[in-house]
Amino acid sequence: MYKKLFIPGPVDVSQDILDAFATPMIGHRTKDIIALQERISKNLQKLFYTDNTIILSTSSGTGLMEGAIRSFTAKRAVVFSVGAFGNRWAKLAETNAVPFDKVEVEWGNPTLPEVIDEYLATGKYDVFTVTHNETTTGIMNPVEAIAEVRKKYPDVLWLVDAVSSMGGAKIEVDKLGIDVCITSTQKCLGLPPGMSCCSVTERAIEHGKQVKNRGFYFDILNLYKFVKEKPYQYPTTPSIPHMFALDKQLNRIMNEEGLEVRFARHETMAKMVRKWAIDNGFEILGREGYLSNTVTTIKNTKEISIGDLNKRLGERGYMISNGYGALKDKTFRIAHMADRKPEDLQKLLDILTEEIDK
Repeated sequence: MYKKLFIPGPVDVSQDILDAFATPMIGHRTKDIIALQERISKNLQKLFYTDNTIILSTSSGTGLMEGAIRSFTAKRAVVFSVGAFGNRWAKLAETNAVPFDKVEVEWGNPTLPEVIDEYLATGKYDVFTVTHNETTTGIMNPVEAIAEVRKKYPDVLWLVDAVSSMGGAKIEVDKLGIDVCITSTQKCLGLPPGMSCCSVTERAIEHGKQVKNRGFYFDILNLYKFVKEKPYQYPTTPSIPHMFALDKQLNRIMNEEGLEVRFARHETMAKMVRKWAIDNGFEILGREGYLSNTVTTIKNTKEISIGDLNKRLGERGYMISNGYGALKDKTFRIAHMADRKPEDLQKLLDILTEEIDK
């Protein structure tokens, strides 16, 4: 049975977007694909609120995260973690022999700007990383406040994981001063997994020239060089089907729904889930004021079997997520992202109300 996915990726994909994947292939060194990639890049610049160069990667978001921390850390990185995906930045640094320090808060809390200030003030770092939206804990970090602190340290590069929020929340990359902002297709953008993208500043590229061993496939400087010089070309064959689908989806987002309406829809759904959780005797994991608009992590205060609940939901055509990692069975997660509509979400919440009391 097909299940409607209310999990934090992959998300349900509309049929016309799936159909775009079946578009006949074109050569990856042709004028046609240059025009396709140019359209995608210009629309992604609008989505990211940036004039910076856009890079596409046939990979998950983790690929560009690895490329970014490896390509741009010439001295030492400081990783600010609020959950499992913040810890992933640290793992990527460790396995690529990148010098780093990890600053992890108790799960459910955000990274506060004063903590970032404390570490950057040491002068030890040329890179810091922040997870904008942590799907483990349902936390959305205060990037606007962090941006104010970051202004004091113009020589430090800021790398942001926006994998689970770009397209569902407003992230004004240039205004915030983010050097590398990364997302991928299978969450708020509403496509299948398999492609990621990022914006990157020229100053990040200049800084990265100090780094000798940047790898090959995820060498951000090499990707940047191809995009700028060819232009809109890549050193290896990209996923052309993803590009056809992304082009169609971005056109829909920009010209049919509109960005502000899309962001408001995500916020509305987040409030619906939070209210449902409280009304049904649960608690929200994250700290008030820092809650995600794309996924809600709910404490399993009733100690129900999440596995059994999901099995019953599956029989009715729905699926939610158990807690992630150390939070498995202690929490459950309801995602509200991409093209999901409030009326669809309400149907799930009504069914959940029936099922949790069984």
